[in-house]
Amino acid sequence: MMRTTLRLDDDLMMEIKDLAVKRGRPIGAVTNEALRLGLRELTQPRKPRGRHREKPVEMGEPRVDLDKALSLAAKLEDEEVLRKLQLRK
Repeated sequence: MMRTTLRLDDDLMMEIKDLAVKRGRPIGAVTNEALRLGLRELTQPRKPRGRHREKPVEMGEPRVDLDKALSLAAKLEDEEVLRKLQLRK
């Protein structure tokens, strides 16, 4: 067994102490167990996830004539500018 000094954040140390008390085990044993579990998780290759697929949804007919989208956007922008001017902003 090797001895070393570790610097742990206060909140992490409190969690380790609480866990040690709950399990009735020494802090060193709980710390070793946590490190082993963490190292296994870090070193094991992750399982590839299944391929994500989007499900198409029928949205129906457009409510606005999309052929003139630029003119519609300009109209909406003009309306917003007028609204802001009326609010004195």
